[in-house]
Order: sequence, then structure tokens, then C-alpha cells
Amino acid sequence: MPSLKDLKTRIESVKSTRKITKAMQMVAAAKLRRAQDSAEQSRPYAERFGHVMSKLAASVGDSESAPKLLRGTGSDQTHLLVVMTAERGLCGGFNTNIAKLARAEAEKLKAEGKTVKILTVGKKGRDSLKRDYADHFVEHVDLSGVRNVGYSDAQGVAQGILDRFDAGEFDVAKLFFSQFQNVVTQIPTMQQIIPADVSSDADGGDDAFYDFEPDEEAILTQLLPRGVATAVFSGLLENGASEQGARMSAMDNATRNAGEMIDKLTIQFNRSRQAVITNELIEIISGAEAL
Repeated sequence: MPSLKDLKTRIESVKSTRKITKAMQMVAAAKLRRAQDSAEQSRPYAERFGHVMSKLAASVGDSESAPKLLRGTGSDQTHLLVVMTAERGLCGGFNTNIAKLARAEAEKLKAEGKTVKILTVGKKGRDSLKRDYADHFVEHVDLSGVRNVGYSDAQGVAQGILDRFDAGEFDVAKLFFSQFQNVVTQIPTMQQIIPADVSSDADGGDDAFYDFEPDEEAILTQLLPRGVATAVFSGLLENGASEQGARMSAMDNATRNAGEMIDKLTIQFNRSRQAVITNELIEIISGAEAL
């Protein structure tokens, strides 16, 4: 049985931990509001952008004049998995769930005889995947020094992906991130960004007639690279909100667990102290009777 000193030291230690988790919860709650607003404000633009792209793609079809980013290379042998996670932990299963989805996709592709390459954005995704897929890594993007992720950061990531595609290093690129729903729910998501997947938007939106100038191929040539950057930026914003929501929830659970542990340790401390006092009283009474 631990001594009274050990119990008291442990209670103080847990109290200190509870203060830290409570402070982290409050910081995450403050950051969540800004991150959530940014993610929600980006969704209408991304949705409308995808709708316009689907109209353009439907007009172009599968013709040889269609840009390469739309029609692809004609093969799907080599896949690039762009796994975006956080730079820090202590946010529940946020990073693990994204890595788990990417790992499942990698195993599926390998079982089909495909070649898998991995590009990570965020230290936690790299740490989670490097044990099993270190040989498949082609690049890591470190955003730990970036305080507020902006469109320029997404453009840098997207440009690296586009350069690799132009060099013929892969045929298909898929993006992995977590879509924010609320503080409790974040959904790991996989999105194909190269070749552009516009089938889901083909029937969405309004039925307005669009007259494009210049022609559709010229517009798509300009918009498709921006579409990749937009997808990366949206994923980063969704990840930012999801990370803070997951951290807020995890720190709230940790704070409550610490409180429960403090209560249990306090009861144990009081019982042990009472037992010590009782033993001392018994010894005093026994000594007095012996006299």
C-alpha cells in the first residue's frame, strides 16, 4: 500500500495535470471558433468551383484535346497518397483515423498490384506511417512553423504535386484529411484530385446555361491546377477545425478523468490516514493498559 506521502504527491501531480488539460481545452475552444469559421466559409466556394468545373468537363468530354489533369495519363498504375494530419498530438483519434484510412487504401492498392507513393503534410501522419511505409515516402511538407495556414501554403503543396504529375511520377493522386462536422464528430475523408473527379458534381447545382469564353479547354487548362490548390486548401482548413475540435473534446475528457482520479486518491488518502490514526490510538491505549 502506498504511503501517505506518496498519495499526497500523486494527488498534487494529478491536480497539476488537470490544470494543464483545462488550459489546453480553453485554448482549443478559442482556436476552434476561428478554424470553424474559416472551414465553413471555404465550403461554398469549393462547392461552386466544383460545379463550374463539372459543367466545363461535361462540355469537353473525353476528347484528346482535354487537359491532362482531367483525362489523366491513361493508366492508374501509380498512386500518390497525400496524407494531411496535424503537427501535434493530444487530439484524440484525429491523426490516427486519417492515417488508418490512408493505410487501408495503401493496402488495397498494393493487393491490386499498384505502385503506392506517399506524400505527408504534418508530422503525426509521417510518424504513424513511416514504420510500415517508409520505403514509399517521396516527400514530407513541414508546416510546424506556420501559425495560420493560408492559401499560399496550399499552393506550395499543390505545386509540388503538379510538378510530380508533369514529371510522370504518378497517375492518380488522392487527398486524405478529416472533414469537420462538430466538436465530437470529424469524418476521415479521401478525395481524388488528379485526374479531377467531377462526376459527383455533374448533376448538382442549378440548370443554368453557361457560355464560356475562351473555349472550355483553355479555361480548364487554367482552372484545373487551381482546383488542386483549392482542394488542398479546403482540406487544410477542414483539418484545422477538426484538430481543434478533437483536442477540445480530448482535453475535456482528460480533465474530467483527472477529477475522478483526484476524488479516488483523496478517499484512499483519507482512509490510509484514518488507519494510521487508529493504529496510533490502539498503541497508546494498549500502552496505558499495560501500565
